[in-house]
Amino acid sequence: MSEPILAVTGVEQRFGPFRALGPVDLVLHRGERLGIIGPNGSGKTTLINCISGTLRPQQGRVVFDGVDVTDAPPHRRARMGLSRSFQIPKPFTGMTVLENLLVPIDQICPSGDAEDRAFAVLESVGLLRRADHEAAGLSQLELRKLELARALVVQPKVLVADEAMAGLSEGEIDDVLAILTHLSATGIAVIMIEHIMHAVMRFSTRIVCLETGRVIADAAPEAVAADPLVQKVYFGEQTRH
Repeated sequence: MSEPILAVTGVEQRFGPFRALGPVDLVLHRGERLGIIGPNGSGKTTLINCISGTLRPQQGRVVFDGVDVTDAPPHRRARMGLSRSFQIPKPFTGMTVLENLLVPIDQICPSGDAEDRAFAVLESVGLLRRADHEAAGLSQLELRKLELARALVVQPKVLVADEAMAGLSEGEIDDVLAILTHLSATGIAVIMIEHIMHAVMRFSTRIVCLETGRVIADAAPEAVAADPLVQKVYFGEQTRH
């Protein structure tokens, strides 16, 4: 198998005396669809922050596309092709949908065809007809799509989708899943962090489960779902809630 597009090796992160993460080893291959699950407080967000550059791990390394980016800031990783959407969409509400895409293009990868690129991404996520509308007037589903579009407009090699379907109806979840599946088919590797288990199972070719900051399972979706420890620490919590 070819060299992974992303490799996390021995990453650890503490907050005071509390070990939030680690040590964690994780690889992501080009074009792969990886789901990351775990109960609340398991370290999912901390791991993603270490991958995207929001946090610098206190131990370990993050290698992206063959380059050690452990000390690199988020904007440098984005320019290299590591992009992230956030759980809570925060668009520039005083701007149009199109302008919301032109901002990251200008900051991350200035281009003479910026508008053409933005329109193409808007079409891919089903927002082309809303290009000239103010972002403040979008529905919840449209905000989720705009958040994905802002991450995609910089032409990533890896997209980290952080709970892109939270608060959506079943039909809307299907809509977002179709977008993410299409992206994967174009060669973009996708990491999905999600609490909606049936969505993760449908989308992922591999699932990693975290518990108290450590990987307790890393396998095909069916194998992870059948793992007794995963059932105890994750599915048990979902049942209680």
